Amino acid sequence: MKKVLYYVNQFFGQIGGEDKAGIEPMIKEGPVGPAVGMQNMLEDAEITHTIICGDNYFNENIELAQQYIMEKYAEIQPDLVIAGPAFNAGRYGMAIAGVANALKDKTTVVTGMYEENPGVDACRVHAYIVPTGDSAATMRDALPPMAELANKVLSGKEVNYEEDHFMAQGRRLTVFSDKIGSDRAVEMLLKRFNNEEYETELPMPAFDSVPAALPITDMANATIALVTTGGIVPEGNPDRLQSASAQKWVKYDISDLDELKGKFITVHGGFDPVYANEKADRVAPLDELTRLKKEGKIGGVYQYFYATTGTGTSVGNSEKFGQEIGQELADAKVDGVIMTST
Repeated sequence: MKKVLYYVNQFFGQIGGEDKAGIEPMIKEGPVGPAVGMQNMLEDAEITHTIICGDNYFNENIELAQQYIMEKYAEIQPDLVIAGPAFNAGRYGMAIAGVANALKDKTTVVTGMYEENPGVDACRVHAYIVPTGDSAATMRDALPPMAELANKVLSGKEVNYEEDHFMAQGRRLTVFSDKIGSDRAVEMLLKRFNNEEYETELPMPAFDSVPAALPITDMANATIALVTTGGIVPEGNPDRLQSASAQKWVKYDISDLDELKGKFITVHGGFDPVYANEKADRVAPLDELTRLKKEGKIGGVYQYFYATTGTGTSVGNSEKFGQEIGQELADAKVDGVIMTST
């Protein structure tokens, strides 16, 4: 019977939510949380222990957290480590990346994440990452392919990202071919000329390119708008902006306000809201823009303030929001934008 070590965060470890995100790592015997479902899908393998750690603790104390992981690995000597799935939870994904990178020279790590989770690029080379949905609502769909891949790894069979449906790791591997490179290159080139299907041997990443805006030449007469992904909304959240995975953006008339304090709060689900709720200007600095206006350093503050929530929001929606808000600001002939995140 093979041994499996499982890693989860404080939420899936059934310790608590955001209020427990700072807990130090601990270990429990047997499967906990999603590991229970995973255990039922494993063949000839037992999840002997589950490590639980708060997302904030891991990301703020990476060396200590990784040291704990390595110590427990040395004690247990598992045949495989399974983590998550993290879906689109960024801190959870980065913690799992910390686990995978700590154990990269010792064992195999199988996990699951949404393609836009920052943990993907942080550990794809050192872990098998099964693509998942963006939220825990897709847990039932996420565990079976993770288990299938884990069973294949435990059985010692060779895995392939296309056949086993994990994210390409981007590693360059030495393989043998019956044709030299120049012949293969010419064959691909001819297929491309003839609009035939072909597969490159070295896929290249795609990078967005955004040209820099022209500088503002007359700040003293410039109108500046305020935009944030920090989830800043009026108290009561009248438009029901989502705390994560935003589906919309909102805007509010601030023409009669000098600051947001006392009237606005945050609904962002990815950070401790205490300080932002005390003074929303810490995230969206209307108070500082008001000061600059009074000092004559800027011409004015645009009458509308724009907000959405960044955590978990898809790239597609983010691009859409940016284009829509940008078009409104361009139509209003706004000269510049202060855009804040968290």
